[in-house]
Amino acid sequence: MARILTGIQSSGVPHLGNLLGAIIPAIELSKDPKNESLFFIADMHSLTTVRDANLLKENTYATAAAWLAFGFNTDNNLFYRQSDIPEVCELMWYLNCISPYPMLANAHSFKDKASKLHNVNAGLFTYPVLMAADILLYDAELVPVGKDQKQHLEMTRDIAGAFNHTYGETLIEPESHIDERVMIIPGTDGQKMSKSYNNFINIFLPDKKLRKQIMGIQTDSTQMEDPKETTNCNVFRLYKLLASDEQTAEMETNYKGGNYGYGHAKQALYELIIDKYTTERTRFNELMDSKELIEKELQKGAEKARIIARGVLDRVRTKMGY
Repeated sequence: MARILTGIQSSGVPHLGNLLGAIIPAIELSKDPKNESLFFIADMHSLTTVRDANLLKENTYATAAAWLAFGFNTDNNLFYRQSDIPEVCELMWYLNCISPYPMLANAHSFKDKASKLHNVNAGLFTYPVLMAADILLYDAELVPVGKDQKQHLEMTRDIAGAFNHTYGETLIEPESHIDERVMIIPGTDGQKMSKSYNNFINIFLPDKKLRKQIMGIQTDSTQMEDPKETTNCNVFRLYKLLASDEQTAEMETNYKGGNYGYGHAKQALYELIIDKYTTERTRFNELMDSKELIEKELQKGAEKARIIARGVLDRVRTKMGY
């Protein structure tokens, strides 16, 4: 049996890239009875950028609602909010004290903003250490990550190794799990789908607003009557990720045959999303209208998670002489 841990920041309503790249694959892993899954809302990580308390709370509920809407089983697994586990902050401090400055300065999360140091806070600089504490606090063995997070997982292994070298075998060094099929989800402009690029698709929007987002996907200037290539088409790339093999083949035939416009392809993508995620969209809105149900699930998970966290932290404190 593997203990699997996944966290996702509460930076807003999870978009299609979050769902395909993290949430859905993680939920599929959790359905294996041989696995034990711990999924958490990384609301403390969000503090590096979010300063509005009400927005942070709303984002946390929206993130949790997405997990629950897509069927994560909270009876067989653990689902909790990062900030409800104070032990993570204590472990982070211990790990901070053995994490070398050059390693943190080499982290992508820091280097991407290092040209404007006045915008870099200490939380952003030590982001990888908090991530390490999130993982190591629960003896996680397998961590599903996207390609852009693989470096942070490697840093977690380095930090755990350094602690074990200093104090003796104490912390488990986790392995990464990367789903090559959904490594990078294209946004409406062809870049990686991201809230920071404002190129995302929010499947939980009302129908008209969702359709407007999809109709805004950037395409080239090929005329409707002409054949179109699929390799670099943002609409086709997204459609292929969601459609069956038969649907994809039909779309490819339409592209190559001509007399099929990008507007037709976008409409097909819109209809596919509506059809594929009808149940999840409805459940998401029901949960957001009854946030006490979300809170109940998070508190139930936090109680279970703290039992594991206290055991690991006691082990760490004993090895350190406390």
